[in-house]
Amino acid sequence: MYSFSVTLDLPVDEAIDRLKDVLQAHHLGIVSDVDVQKIVKAKLGEDMPAYRILGACNPKLAKRVLGAQPEAGTLLPCNIVVRAEGEGSVIHFMDPEPVLALANDAEIEAVAREARSMLQAVAAELQD
Repeated sequence: MYSFSVTLDLPVDEAIDRLKDVLQAHHLGIVSDVDVQKIVKAKLGEDMPAYRILGACNPKLAKRVLGAQPEAGTLLPCNIVVRAEGEGSVIHFMDPEPVLALANDAEIEAVAREARSMLQAVAAELQD
């Protein structure tokens, strides 16, 4: 698997606010935010449920990855999808271990384990 997820009884915007708070408490921040729903509406004129792709990053971990292999930046940041499901939201976390394993580098794999642990802690806290 390349992801793990949690379901929240919150609308997408509130789920994102909660997610950002929990990420920050775990030394992660959002460095990108793609609103797929707005893009689809603007470019295709079609409606779809709320769907956001957030790029999460810990600068110290990212620096270690880039120090090991500058081109491994193509595998960063860790994407998190927040999408509407019914009245609530589902948050899907990219699992950095299988993704960063593509670099085939021991240091990058160590970073992936740390990042996965951080994201799993975020997911667990959101579930509480």
